[in-house]
Amino acid sequence: MTVVTFARPGAPAGPARGGGPARPEETPGAETASRALDRFFAAGMAQFTAGVSPRALAAAFFDWAAHLALSPGKQLDLAGQAATGAFDNLAHAWRLMLGSDGDPAKSALPQDSRFRDPAWRTAPFNLYATAFLSVERWWEAATTGIHGLDKPHQAMAAFTARQMLDTFAPANFIPTNPVVLEATRREGGANLARGLANLVEDAARARHGQGPAGAEAYRVGETVAVTPGKVVHRTRLAEIIQYAPSTAQVRPEPIVIVPAWIMKYYILDLSPANSLVRYLTAQGFTVFMVSWMNPGAEDRDVGFDDYRTEGLLAAVDAATAITGASRVHAAGYCLGGTLLAIAAAAMARDHDERLATISMFAAQTDFTEAGELMLFINESQVAFLEDLMSERGYLEAAQMAGAFQLIRSNDLVWSRLVHDYLMGQRSPLSDLMAWNADATRMPARMHSQYLRSLFLDNDLAEGRFLAGGRTVALHDIRTPVFAVGTERDHVSPWRSVYKLNLMADADITFVLASGGHNAGVVSEPGHPRRHFRIAGRARDQAYADPESWLAATPVTAGSWWPAWTAWLAARSGAAVAPPPLGRPGTRFAPLCDAPGTYVLMT
Repeated sequence: MTVVTFARPGAPAGPARGGGPARPEETPGAETASRALDRFFAAGMAQFTAGVSPRALAAAFFDWAAHLALSPGKQLDLAGQAATGAFDNLAHAWRLMLGSDGDPAKSALPQDSRFRDPAWRTAPFNLYATAFLSVERWWEAATTGIHGLDKPHQAMAAFTARQMLDTFAPANFIPTNPVVLEATRREGGANLARGLANLVEDAARARHGQGPAGAEAYRVGETVAVTPGKVVHRTRLAEIIQYAPSTAQVRPEPIVIVPAWIMKYYILDLSPANSLVRYLTAQGFTVFMVSWMNPGAEDRDVGFDDYRTEGLLAAVDAATAITGASRVHAAGYCLGGTLLAIAAAAMARDHDERLATISMFAAQTDFTEAGELMLFINESQVAFLEDLMSERGYLEAAQMAGAFQLIRSNDLVWSRLVHDYLMGQRSPLSDLMAWNADATRMPARMHSQYLRSLFLDNDLAEGRFLAGGRTVALHDIRTPVFAVGTERDHVSPWRSVYKLNLMADADITFVLASGGHNAGVVSEPGHPRRHFRIAGRARDQAYADPESWLAATPVTAGSWWPAWTAWLAARSGAAVAPPPLGRPGTRFAPLCDAPGTYVLMT
């Protein structure tokens, strides 16, 4: 993948901007020598724990063990379950000796695909899988349902036990995996030789900071992010891209898209066949995109509100100045959608009426039910990350990605180990997978504000979040909203996304799309097996809880993109001639061709 490295002047130090007041230890001169030593020690420890706080793990397991030790009834239940499981395994082994077989996949969770191959139905592999699943069920019972145990500690204990068990699953080892053994016999061990070569290649790529094997096929500006356009404005945090029209006439209101800065923007402009930007221009919309810079140590003092003013609002300024429109359709993805909600509330507070509509894709505004990602966000964990970031000035992209991989370790870690290293196979890399490996860093101050103000304290939902030094309230939003959640989202669970219905005083159209956090949004028309649900609620209608909404809303086959563009068109003016690309002679003059320069920063 083409890369360019930039050096830029550092941001000035100062008080926290946008996420709340500075914490005492963030104030210049406030840190004592003992606190500096603690930070240094924690930062060093974080190098060996992948950024996971051992204090948080210890606290969770101590709480779990203490409650379990004082719960004799629970202990009796677990002893009974262990005895029953052992008896069932012995009976199963006896039946195998008599020649019967069985399907261990039937006793696995629906999303567990490790034992679905017919080879697992034969002895002794059937017994290995059945015994493992029995132990897995026992540990699930042991770490859940303990009266009085703190829910976050229970979730952490259950999650950690599951991760440890997954490490020792029989599917992960050559002697206990019948599929790998058969491949080894059939190929005379060639699969293992290829797997070793894959392992060596991956290690070398990781050491040199390269993407996964096959990423070279997806070069930014050549095979992905190729929709024609111009960078028409640049701030220290963002480049604003305006895309060229592809229709004779366009809607007068442009679309301003704000992606997350956790990753690079071009998930919304991947290959031509699945580019949301290209689809929008083909539907007669003028599109502006925020392309975020990749921060370094010099950006340690960049705050959350800087992204609002130097990214989102800069894009709105450019879009209105270039097109002459008085209002824009604003769309935000993931963290970009959360930023859009904050900006919309601030604009409503300040009587800024430049938003015609708001569209939010897999974006949360209430973080009390943010899924298993919350396992990595508690006071101990955030303090640990702050100590780590204090040394570097940013959070490494690999550490953010590592948390997401742990949440789906079966799919993203162990299945890859078996497929790539034991079977010796390489699956073709998709453009979405290549994008997912092209991660960015997080400035220290911004990331601390993000974790504390949004996840830990839930300040946005509870009316304490600051934008421009003043609080914002989501209830002030009156602009029509199009909100999208995805069925299998492990980053922004759809029921959490749905909570916007409880806060914004606006007409809200909610869509529940098939797929996960990324693939559910990149859901182009013609993609097989896609479906969605859609229903609107006027601001004066009664609230329906997520389960009632789900039961009452029918499934529609296909992509949700056409439904969104129809919704936008119904709230747009009559078509007009396309605007120019940039405004020469102004601060919005074209600077370079899309995709610009910030997206190439390493």
